[in-house]
Amino acid sequence: MWVTAMGDTHVRRGRNRRLPELLCESLARADAVLHAGDVLTSELLEELASYAPVYAVLGNNDHELVGVLPETRRVTLDGVDVAMVHDPGPRAGRVARLHRRFPDADVVVFGHTHEPCEQTGIDGQLLFNPGSPTQRRRQPFHTFGELEFRNGRIVSHQIVRA
Repeated sequence: MWVTAMGDTHVRRGRNRRLPELLCESLARADAVLHAGDVLTSELLEELASYAPVYAVLGNNDHELVGVLPETRRVTLDGVDVAMVHDPGPRAGRVARLHRRFPDADVVVFGHTHEPCEQTGIDGQLLFNPGSPTQRRRQPFHTFGELEFRNGRIVSHQIVRA
């Protein structure tokens, strides 16, 4: 199963900001889409859903999606237990904090920081922040993530420059 992950897109109505072409190419191959929050509009969720089923969480800027998106989400994709949350809290103590919050998750996908992260946590748990494909902030590149799951295993994961 091919999964495209993103977060912090901050795409608003009436602006010319679009998703990068490389991200759209990844979405066209995706069996599932993960969005780690700060989606901002239901229009973007609909656009993403035109590619594959979308699993998203509420970000701190998702005011019009309150009541639509959950603050956390758990989903099993090809036997891999994926937990999602927008804000992982401060960097100090993050590994232990996310493990306490989602002890049985194979992968924890998060956003908020715009900082790409692929980190092995406690008991081999993968902590994965795809960064942002549209707002790099202090990062050198716009990014998103790709993961491959097969038969309950994480086969591959990578951060991709958008």
